[in-house]
Parts: sequence; C-alpha cells; structure tokens
Amino acid sequence: MSSISMLSMEDQIALENQLTAFLQKSESNWSAIVDKGGNLFVQSGDTGDLDLSILCALAAGSFAATHELAKRLGETDFSALYQEGRSMSILMMALEHECLLIVVFSLQTNIGLVRFYAQQLTRLINEGLGAAYQSSLTAEPLQVEGDFDGSERSVFS
Repeated sequence: MSSISMLSMEDQIALENQLTAFLQKSESNWSAIVDKGGNLFVQSGDTGDLDLSILCALAAGSFAATHELAKRLGETDFSALYQEGRSMSILMMALEHECLLIVVFSLQTNIGLVRFYAQQLTRLINEGLGAAYQSSLTAEPLQVEGDFDGSERSVFS
C-alpha cells in the first residue's frame, strides 16, 4: 500500500477530532498518527514536556523492529505492540498507508479498554487515510507566487 505524504487541513482536523474522542472514551493521555518514519501527522492529548519528535521516531522504529522480528519468526499478522511501564504504557497499532497509531496511557487505565476503542478507531482512521490518499492523487499542485526561473540576481552574487 502506498504511503501518504501530506494531509489536507480538513483531513487533519477530522483525524484530530477522532483522536480526541478516542482519548475521552479510552481514558488515555495522548494519541498520534505517524508515518513509518515517525513523522507526526496529527496528535491529541497531553504528553507533558516530552519531545514529540523523538517519541514518534522511537515508537515507529520500535514497531518496525518488532514487526520484522515477528516476520522472521513466521508471524504474518503482526498489527499491535504493547509496552507496559511503571507509570505509563504505550500501545502501537498498524494502520493502512504505512502509518501507525500511538497511544500513551497511565497504569490506572485498563489495557482492555484502550485496545477495544483503539480497534474501533483504527477502522475509522483507515477510512480517513484512504480518502485522504485518494484526494491526494487528484489534488492540484501547490501554486507559489514569485519568479523562480533564475532570472533575478541573487543578493549573494
């Protein structure tokens, strides 16, 4: 499946609203949609003072490494990774278009509740990502004003 390089503002708002509703239902702290490289597409919730770029990149790398390990062990249906910590836990679930759902929640939150709502959310997100991908195929190229043909003199020349 092809990856999505960019989301429209409408797609971002719709996905953020879905993540926000998910957080309320699942009693989680934070959730995000990232691509396979860990680039953040959309997020909702609070992570305190964590560096989101590092969190997303490490989560994507961890999921990719575990996915490859599962493949080498003959597991063909690897779609989720759960890591329990002393105070916080993280759930990562594969999405279509080479994306990943990341959910961070406290130990007071039940993992069963998070997984239940995350499975429902992945269906909704996959529909949204599919629609975003289809619209990106027919989107007009971005028009930029200005003269970029090299005819203007540079101030550095």
